[in-house]
Amino acid sequence: MKTYDKARAGASLRARQLRRDSTEAEKRLWRALRTTLPDRKWRRQMPVGPYFADFACFAERGIIELDGGQHANASDYDAARTHFLKSQGYRVLRYWNNDVMTNIDGVLTTIADALSPSPSQPSAGPLPLPVGEGL
Repeated sequence: MKTYDKARAGASLRARQLRRDSTEAEKRLWRALRTTLPDRKWRRQMPVGPYFADFACFAERGIIELDGGQHANASDYDAARTHFLKSQGYRVLRYWNNDVMTNIDGVLTTIADALSPSPSQPSAGPLPLPVGEGL
């Protein structure tokens, strides 16, 4: 089991709890990511600093966040969270739970497009790991 030196105490227990109590949208996206984009390694409820990323792909430096109705009233919190994640070198993609439940193919297409290098820019290999990750 990988340990995360910079994660706060109890983060792995909290992450485990969040994975166990996943929303239907999170469960659906998790299954879809694993079947549609199997060449990428995804992690669920991954501690990143003081936050938990719903889905993270370290090789692509990408984080996917799913937002339910409660996020409509938490825009300041979400903005601070996104700012922090971007400051750590991640690209953050946000989707509403409703989008995942009603348009999973569209969500997966935008995720694949965001993770793929543009045709005009050939891939220079994987991006470096986040601070505190690696050997």
